[in-house]
Amino acid sequence: MTTPPAAPARRRRAALAITLGVVVVLLIGFFLFAGLYTDALWFGQLGFSSVLYTEWLTIASLFAVGFLAMAVPVILTIQLAYRLRPVYAKLTAQLDRYQQVIEPLRRVVMIGAPIVIGLFAGVSAAARWQPILLLLHGTTVGRKDPVFGLDVGFYLFTLPALHGIVGFASAVLVVCTLAALATNYLYGGIRIVGRDVRVSRSARIQVAVTVAVFLVLQAISLYLDQFTTLYEGSTGGLFTGAGYADANAVIPGRLILAVCALLVAALFVVTAIIGRWRLPLVGTGLLVVASIIVGSVFPWGMWNLQVKPNEGALERNYITNAISATQDAYDVKGVQQIPYNAKTTAQEGALRSDAQTTANIRIIDPSVVSPTFGQFQQFKQYYKFPAYLDVDRYSIDGTSQDAVVAVRELNQSGLTNPSAFNNTFVYTHGYGLVAAYGNQRTSDGAPSFFESNIPSKGPLDIQTPGIYFGENSPPFSVVGAPKGTRPIELDYVSGNDADGTQHNTTYSADGGPSIGNLFNRVVYALKFSSDQILLSNAVNEKSQILYDRNPLTRVQKVAPYLTLDSDPYPSVVNGRIVWVVDGYTTSTTYPYSSSESLSQALSNTGSNSAATYATDQINYIRNSVKATVDAYSGKVVLYAWDDTDPVLKAWRSVFPSTVRPLAEISSELMSHVRYPEDMFRVQRAILGRYHVTDPTSWYRGDDSWRTPPDPSSATDTDNSSQQPPYYLTMQLPGQDDPTFSLYSTYIPGSNTSESRGVLTGYLAVDADAGGTQGQKRADYGKLRLLVLPRDTVVSGPTQVQNQFQSDPTIKSQLNLLNIGGTGGSSVVPGNLLTIPVGGGLLYVEPVYVRSATGSTYPLLRKVLTSFGTKVAFEDTLDQSLNTLFGGDSGADTPDSSNDGGSSAGSGTDSGSGSNGGSTGGSSSGSADNAALQKALADAKQALADREKAYSSNDLVAAAQADRKLQSAIEAALAAEG
Repeated sequence: MTTPPAAPARRRRAALAITLGVVVVLLIGFFLFAGLYTDALWFGQLGFSSVLYTEWLTIASLFAVGFLAMAVPVILTIQLAYRLRPVYAKLTAQLDRYQQVIEPLRRVVMIGAPIVIGLFAGVSAAARWQPILLLLHGTTVGRKDPVFGLDVGFYLFTLPALHGIVGFASAVLVVCTLAALATNYLYGGIRIVGRDVRVSRSARIQVAVTVAVFLVLQAISLYLDQFTTLYEGSTGGLFTGAGYADANAVIPGRLILAVCALLVAALFVVTAIIGRWRLPLVGTGLLVVASIIVGSVFPWGMWNLQVKPNEGALERNYITNAISATQDAYDVKGVQQIPYNAKTTAQEGALRSDAQTTANIRIIDPSVVSPTFGQFQQFKQYYKFPAYLDVDRYSIDGTSQDAVVAVRELNQSGLTNPSAFNNTFVYTHGYGLVAAYGNQRTSDGAPSFFESNIPSKGPLDIQTPGIYFGENSPPFSVVGAPKGTRPIELDYVSGNDADGTQHNTTYSADGGPSIGNLFNRVVYALKFSSDQILLSNAVNEKSQILYDRNPLTRVQKVAPYLTLDSDPYPSVVNGRIVWVVDGYTTSTTYPYSSSESLSQALSNTGSNSAATYATDQINYIRNSVKATVDAYSGKVVLYAWDDTDPVLKAWRSVFPSTVRPLAEISSELMSHVRYPEDMFRVQRAILGRYHVTDPTSWYRGDDSWRTPPDPSSATDTDNSSQQPPYYLTMQLPGQDDPTFSLYSTYIPGSNTSESRGVLTGYLAVDADAGGTQGQKRADYGKLRLLVLPRDTVVSGPTQVQNQFQSDPTIKSQLNLLNIGGTGGSSVVPGNLLTIPVGGGLLYVEPVYVRSATGSTYPLLRKVLTSFGTKVAFEDTLDQSLNTLFGGDSGADTPDSSNDGGSSAGSGTDSGSGSNGGSTGGSSSGSADNAALQKALADAKQALADREKAYSSNDLVAAAQADRKLQSAIEAALAAEG
């Protein structure tokens, strides 16, 4: 028996390995192609192909430039060092062994290693595509920095890209230097003999010239670093930008070091010619010493010995620069500061002159009532409302109404039969928009809806109720079919569950790429790992695939240069439901502007989403773009909201014809555009300190403010979250009529966790854009800051919340509502609104009650109000205001018809305020109702008895206490009428 030769077997194994390798490469290539191909289809369907192709072309070009700029110099460096190597150099035995190991792979290493390094460099260069495009398309701003006199556009567009280019070139020179040293050492150009280092002439020239070029680049970098001091922190950390020590030590020092670097580079060139290393080595040492002395020690000494003892005087002009630049960068320059001597005494009829404002007080809290919307308007388990609803405004019967709105989105996790077919083809969309009056409720405490039900009923005349694109849409759905085909997409079910009629529909818009051909089906089946796309008979020649359906995702992809607001909101515009998304242009290099953290400025308990930002620290922001996303078709439209913004101008030059002019915004859409919350939050954070324009006062920090912690948050035990701003229609001092506004409050600033909670300021912005096509209202975006006098104590939100919780009568009634346990209920506080009416500040907080069992959803049962030192707690806002203002507030609120029981008050004067002392006793109502007081006392005792019985495990006593508690509650209700 003979053994077959091994060679054919080896050849077969080699062929198999090559075949497998080719297959793997083809598969990887196909997956890469599929990703690019689907992107092209997606952008093409939306009409934004130019954005994708511009981005691809730029990235590919920068990758090629970065690859060649790194790989070619490194290859040339290695090849030059190898070709000019000493032929007869005597090498050590160790180097001989290294050469023997490397020599068989020499060509592969000399070419392959630079190529690998070049690939990484190409990826790094491609990631800088946005700064490079801004460099090429940047424009002037028309404002100059106060130190160098350069246009601000140099800092926004040119300087970041130049720094990146110099940094990349420096990296190339570092790699080339290392490659030259390694190759020359390996092949004898550099030899270490004892204590001597012997360098051949060719190696000397190569290394010296390379290091000289590197030092020239460092000189350029040091020269550019002069300008970065204008958006870095000052030496003392007092503000952003160059301070006294920076202007007189750091900036001159960097210029001196740049000159020194050039001189040392010249010494290296001399060495390349004459062969003496001592001069450049000494020069390098002196450069290091100079960088320590000139770059660190001298500025430190000037700061500590000259500036710090006289900081207020020496930094005064630089503080003025910082204040002016920061106000410019955040668009808060010229904020109208209005002294507001708030009254603290509630007088009868005080709200009569503010009747229109009080009529619009919003008592429906969008952050609380989502479960209530779900209870009354969800209808099916496969629908869902977001956790936080939105505030919009609509004209109902000729009157503008603030509304709490939400879309009824699809929730596939609620399906009883979540099959792949159902998820892909049947349950594809949500249905309709639900809207409730912000200032009204039903008699049982539920929201009063004016647009509701399935099919949609109401005055908004919604023509396309399908929600195919929303914040909770499925990852993908396959929709569409030829005319005459039986519809399979579930639209809605009418009637009750027993005899309901299912209404199906077929998607009729152009909302996604076509998968009507086999190739597209294969590509998308691979993209989403779905066999349904490839094999199901439900896919036809008219089928489309909808994906990337979140409004934020869609806008971000077509406008990658924008930072988006975290809360898109739905509106009905010309019969269609559209999402309105605010887009911001930002920068980190505006000279002298203070840096602000987006994540910190936007931290609050009312946020719709936990947004992440590509750049968290910014020092320039503009609400430059308003975008809309059609909830049915997915169409994205970008409008230039601030066409004076230089950053937007640059990006419109990069992506022409993608952003439409302001003139194209319809009157219907304009009426729903509002001032964005995130922009306002950033501005209020800045104005907490930069509302002060006097540099001396700013330096002392004696008038620094901050946003109060959210008093309504039960989970915020450490006061870390800020009170969110609120939309309200109200009339501020200086306004002729009530206007849809966004507002927030201020309390004194503090570096510790404890600070005074008194009110120091009230910031509001005109949030109503008007209703004229292509034209913003003149006052839209106008910031008004009510400044309260320092000699008057006006309670802030946290203090008012403490008054509510510590008032004996209110506390007793809250305990009745918050009994917990089986069959009990819990109190859910609503938003604590602060409203400047009656010459003072009125606080309003709706109080919701949620059952502890069954369908747990909150209902509005009570309204807390406060003015000055008085508080009131009644069933309706109208009753609460009347109680607060001596029986007749003068207000006319929409809930006055919801008497909810007795009009007898429970208002009390909490006692301490600016007038000092306790005013004592009850103001009216329930405090004088002996039967009610006895019932409350009995209920309190019953609660104590029940707790004691449970703690001792005495179930009989606990049952008796429960019966007493029930009797006390019934007695209390009877006493209230």
